[in-house]
Amino acid sequence: MFKVQQKISGCFRSFEGAEIFCRVRSYLSTARKQNVSASKALMHLFEGSVPPFMAVSAGNDATVLNQTS
Repeated sequence: MFKVQQKISGCFRSFEGAEIFCRVRSYLSTARKQNVSASKALMHLFEGSVPPFMAVSAGNDATVLNQTS
């Protein structure tokens, strides 16, 4: 995914910018795999709501989810 950004601007301006870019691309990639459009996924993100593909069911332990992120 780095190549997409590098082809547009030539490079990242900072390491933090590269990390943010990868985080957003990963989020959108996961949304796409779960049949959620990018616009819907971003809408959930900016509204502060949990998108359906990230919801933790009652049977799952939320601490395990937090440890892997």
